[in-house]
Amino acid sequence: MAASIIDSQIFQGIFGTEAMRQVWSDENRTAQYVAVERALAIVQGRLGLIPQEAADEIVSHCEIGQIDMARLREQTERIGYPILGVVTQINQLCRDGLGEYVHWGATTQDITDTATVLQIRQALQLVDDELAAIAQAMAQLAREHRLTPMIGRSNLQQAIPVTFGYKIAGLLSAVLRHRERLAQLRERVLVGEFAGAAGTLASLQTGAMETQAALCAELGLGQPVIAWHTIRDNIAEVGAVLGLIGGTLGKLSMDVKLMMQTEVGEVYEPYHHGRGSSSTMPQKRNPISSCYIHAAISVVRQHAAALMDAMVADHERSTGPWEIEWIVLPEAFCLLAGALRQSRAVLEGLEVDPVAMRRNIDLTGGLVMSEAVMMGLGHHIGREHAHDLVYDLCRESLARRVPLLDLLASHPEITPHVDRAGLEQMLDPANYLGQSGLMVDRVLAQMA
Repeated sequence: MAASIIDSQIFQGIFGTEAMRQVWSDENRTAQYVAVERALAIVQGRLGLIPQEAADEIVSHCEIGQIDMARLREQTERIGYPILGVVTQINQLCRDGLGEYVHWGATTQDITDTATVLQIRQALQLVDDELAAIAQAMAQLAREHRLTPMIGRSNLQQAIPVTFGYKIAGLLSAVLRHRERLAQLRERVLVGEFAGAAGTLASLQTGAMETQAALCAELGLGQPVIAWHTIRDNIAEVGAVLGLIGGTLGKLSMDVKLMMQTEVGEVYEPYHHGRGSSSTMPQKRNPISSCYIHAAISVVRQHAAALMDAMVADHERSTGPWEIEWIVLPEAFCLLAGALRQSRAVLEGLEVDPVAMRRNIDLTGGLVMSEAVMMGLGHHIGREHAHDLVYDLCRESLARRVPLLDLLASHPEITPHVDRAGLEQMLDPANYLGQSGLMVDRVLAQMA
C-alpha cells in the first residue's frame, strides 16, 4: 500500500515519473549495492588481495535476481542497515566459504555512499534530458514570439512593453545555466567512497589505495582524495542545484498561472477535454500543471535545506544526519522529475494569444508608454521636467478618462517640439521594445 504521493497509484504520474521512481526504487538501490560489491571483488581479485577463485565466485552471485528482497527487509529491520544483509546473502550463496571474501576491507557506508552516487548519476541524466527538451521548447517559443509585443509587469502593475519571446528567453537562459551546473557538479559529485571504518583504510595493510582507485575506475567514478563519510557538501550541492532548477520551473508556473487569469488571458496550458474543469463551474479552465509544479518544487526546496542540515555530521561517522539523505534525496529527485514533466508538457503545448497581449497593452489608453514619452520629450525640455509633466498628465488621463495622446497633443509645453504624429510614434508599443529581439537572439545563440 503506497502512502507517499510519489508512489501513489493515483498521483504517481503527476508528482513523479516512472523512470525516476525506478532509479530510487528498492530494487535499483539494492542492485547498486550489489554492483559495488561485484566491482570490489573484481578489482581485489585482479590485485591479488583476495583469491581469484573467490572473486569469480562472488561475481557469479552479484546479481539482483539472486537477492531475496523479503529476507533483506527482515535483515535490515533487525540490523538497521541493508548492506550487511546483502553481504550475508552473497556470502551464503557462494560455495566452499569463498563468500567470506566479499566486502573485503569495506564498511557499510562505503557501499551505501558509492551506490547512492551511482543512483545520483542515473538521476542527473534524467534531469538533464528533461532540461534539454524544455530548452528546445522554450527556444521554439522564443523564436516564434521574438517580437510579439506584450506588457511587462512590475509589482503586478503594467510597466512597459516587452516581447513574449523576451520573457521566455529569460527563462531559457536560466535553464541553460542549470545544464551547465549539472555538467560542472558531476566532477565533484560522481566520486566513489572506499575508506573503511573511520576513513583511513586501515583494514587493508597492502593495496588500499590501489583498490580504491581501481574500484572507482571499474564503476566509472572519480577517486576521492580523502574520505567523505561525514563531509557531505557534495550531496548538499546536488540538493542545491535541484532547488535552483525547481525555482526556475516555479517562476515559469507562476507566470503561466497569472497569464491564464480570466482578466488577462494571454497564454493557456495545453487543452485536453475536461482538464482543469471545476466540479461545479463548467466555464473554468484551471492551470492544473502549474499548480502541481508549484507544489512539487516548494517541497524540493525544503529538501535542499534538509540536505544542508545533513552536512552537520559528528566526527568521522555520524549518528543520524546521514540518514536524512536517505529520506529526502529520492523524494527531491522524484518531485523534481514530476515538475520537469509538467513543465515540458506546458511548454510544448502552450497556447499563446498575441491578440490578447496587445489588448492588454492598450488597456490603459497609452499610459504604459509614459516612459517612452518622457524620454522622447527629455531631449526638448529635460528629462526630469518631462517626467513631472508626463506624470501629471497621466494622473489627469486617469481622472478624466481622456486618452493620454489627446492631453499630450494639446499641451502648450509639448506642441512646439513634437506634433501629434510624433507623439503617436512615441506611444506605439512596437517602437519601444528596446533590445528585446537582440537579447532573444543572444540567448538562442547559446543553444548552438
